[in-house]
Amino acid sequence: MGKLDGKVALVTGGNSGIGLATAKHFVHEGAYVFITGRRGAELAAAVKEIGRNVTAVQGDVSNVAAVERLFAQIKQEKGKLDIVFANAGVVRYAALGAISEELFDSIFDTNVKGVLFTVQTALPLLPNGASIILSASMVGSKGLPAYSVYSATKAAVRSFARTWTTDLKERRIRVNAVSPGSIDTPASRELLASSEVGEKCKQMVAESVPLG
Repeated sequence: MGKLDGKVALVTGGNSGIGLATAKHFVHEGAYVFITGRRGAELAAAVKEIGRNVTAVQGDVSNVAAVERLFAQIKQEKGKLDIVFANAGVVRYAALGAISEELFDSIFDTNVKGVLFTVQTALPLLPNGASIILSASMVGSKGLPAYSVYSATKAAVRSFARTWTTDLKERRIRVNAVSPGSIDTPASRELLASSEVGEKCKQMVAESVPLG
């Protein structure tokens, strides 16, 4: 018997990194899991790795129509949703003075708009006592160079958690934000290897960890 037997979960950005690890754990504990991602090949590989009790839905959480299609599919196939892990996000960086409108919009569209409309669209499928988990970050409360836009989106996510807890208290729906530090994932490795700024950030992260 698993802790999540009979539960239905959604993990956005469940095709790699933290999302994939979470989806695998949910299935191990007995849940049926829907995972999302933008790249079909990565989703297919994730489904193979998870192995059972999983459905992959390709889509972009920054697109509200795609989010609505996702939940229509979940409703049709399962009729309910017990756990939402709004994990999908993008990381890009630029120092103040070099921030473009395109960079700002792309990060906020996924990390803030995407989280909001994922959770809001899920509400009709969530029973009383359901669980919502938001993926924040330690950078939402710490100042790292060139991360001002990304940091602002994660501060917004933490604010969502505090506000939505009160919005949903009558339904006893729990809303929690997790704020991981630096995690060795494919996305973080790609990001930190992509430029001189990435190398500086990698060095800063290493220096901030007691064991290196």
